[in-house]
Amino acid sequence: MEKNEYLATLERVGAVVTDSHIVYTSGKHGSAYVNKDALYPHVAETSYLCRVIAEHFMHSGAQAVIAPAVGGVILSTWTAFGLSMITGKEVLSTYAEKEVVAFLHPDCIGIPGATKQAYAETGKFIIKRGYDKLIAGKKVLVVEDLLTTGGSARKVVEAVRAIGGDVVGLGVLCNRGDVTAEQVGVLRLDALVNVKLDAWDEEDCPLCKRNVPINTDVGHGRYYLAQKGHA
Repeated sequence: MEKNEYLATLERVGAVVTDSHIVYTSGKHGSAYVNKDALYPHVAETSYLCRVIAEHFMHSGAQAVIAPAVGGVILSTWTAFGLSMITGKEVLSTYAEKEVVAFLHPDCIGIPGATKQAYAETGKFIIKRGYDKLIAGKKVLVVEDLLTTGGSARKVVEAVRAIGGDVVGLGVLCNRGDVTAEQVGVLRLDALVNVKLDAWDEEDCPLCKRNVPINTDVGHGRYYLAQKGHA
């Protein structure tokens, strides 16, 4: 890991997990993890890191900040606050959320008059709650806590552009996937921390081969084990 004061801040609040057996969102396995959720209860550290992101984009002309929900909402708020304090102009804080669609529950298919619904995510991010009207036509900074593939950030960028927002860049706490600005569709990507973590396919994972227990407290270990039929 690249050592700097921002990584030291994450370590201090217990957001950096090492010497463990982690299952990442991608399904790959590794031995280290950046647990951004451990940062958010610490207001001073969170506001400090977001202030730094704001300083990086103080000359971007950003009029609004947006992030993917849920954790990104906190980043959006503090970064927008930092930009407002630095520029002396109000910078709005908004967020995008995963699109959810309702459909007839499988148990009810073929039953006349059945109305029980099930819900599923489409994989898209949408901007609603009136935020779409707030950021249409404005310069918008996208913020994200952790980049692995950049998929979520890219979807937020696309959602902003779809409603007429002008994306000025992407500010990130930690880029652990060597994600580039081009990959997420922005001209500028600034990350406070850049880390390179080993990631193996399940069949190549040396930790699996040594039967090292999977961490179920962070990452997707609990879901992974449930899929495997383990309680």
